[in-house]
Amino acid sequence: MQAHITTLPGDGIGPEVVAEGVKVLKAVAERYGHQLMFEEALIGGCAIDAAGDPLPEATLEACRQADAVLMGAVGGPQWSDPAAEVRPEQGLLGLRQGLGLFANLRPIHVYPSLMSASPLRPELLQGVDMLVVRELTGGIYFGPRREASDDDQMAYDTMVYHADEVKRIAHKAFRLARQRSGAVTSVDKANVLASSRLWRRVVTEVAEAHPGVTLEHVLVDAAGMRLLRRPSDFDVIVTANMFGDILTDEASMLAGSMGMLPSASLSTGDLGVYEPIHGSAPDIAGRGIANPLGTILSAAMLLRYSLGLQSEALAVEEAVEAVLGEGPGTGVGRTPDIAGGATRTVGTEEMGDLVVAQLSSSAGH
Repeated sequence: MQAHITTLPGDGIGPEVVAEGVKVLKAVAERYGHQLMFEEALIGGCAIDAAGDPLPEATLEACRQADAVLMGAVGGPQWSDPAAEVRPEQGLLGLRQGLGLFANLRPIHVYPSLMSASPLRPELLQGVDMLVVRELTGGIYFGPRREASDDDQMAYDTMVYHADEVKRIAHKAFRLARQRSGAVTSVDKANVLASSRLWRRVVTEVAEAHPGVTLEHVLVDAAGMRLLRRPSDFDVIVTANMFGDILTDEASMLAGSMGMLPSASLSTGDLGVYEPIHGSAPDIAGRGIANPLGTILSAAMLLRYSLGLQSEALAVEEAVEAVLGEGPGTGVGRTPDIAGGATRTVGTEEMGDLVVAQLSSSAGH
């Protein structure tokens, strides 16, 4: 097949990890006989510096014309003033709105070889394999807001949801659950928030259209506790924008490092934006030690959800698992954030090379 992929390396470690994601995608294309064409565009702080806009129109158009988008991270200390009128994060929000990316998928899979890297006891991590489905274009991040001024020290942000927005993300979660263990946990704050009471009612109605999939409602504070006490209870979690943002960062500790976790942001069609959930990590940018596996696994999600290449996606995921090994001290190399008892610590570029080598040497598919 032929596909056009727009890359948005962004700031900090973004260019370093995206380069490894592209390297793996090119290896997949060569091995399976596909033609993947790549076009790079600006987003975030580097776009502010170059064009005065965190999401230039040329970038948005390049993404609209692509079959998929692979992104790094945005932000850094030079653009960190939260009172600034133009900030790198606005590029992310504009991209989500501009492409209609309403569903953010964040899988959390605990590799046996990385259990020692998590702060939780290994027995709590057995069998952890969940998917968080986060509503991405509504809620408190997009509702009416007011900034405080020197004269008026009041500010507010408003959580707004329409039933159609809830219905759309709920159907996505239930369809995904059918492909997994068939259990959906809807997370809200319905004991306090009117928007959450709407959320709970609509999700309950949607569940009736998906017989065979179980539904459980959990308040967000209780869900946070269960993520640490009984994380293997969860299969698919569906939740609102801000709750999903917070819970997935918390859940990243189950996997041992934020550097391990991929994500996909999907529209109603095949177009999606794929990125690791970590930030730009300016403290390690340019040092060649960032973990690229979250980006490489995001590239696997790109193959699966936007290009429909299931076998190729699975091959990338199996290559990552082979590189990591089956237990503490196994595998062929680890970046510093997941080194633990590994016999060898490798850098960003070498980790990408190891995954490509596994892809090239593995049989089947």
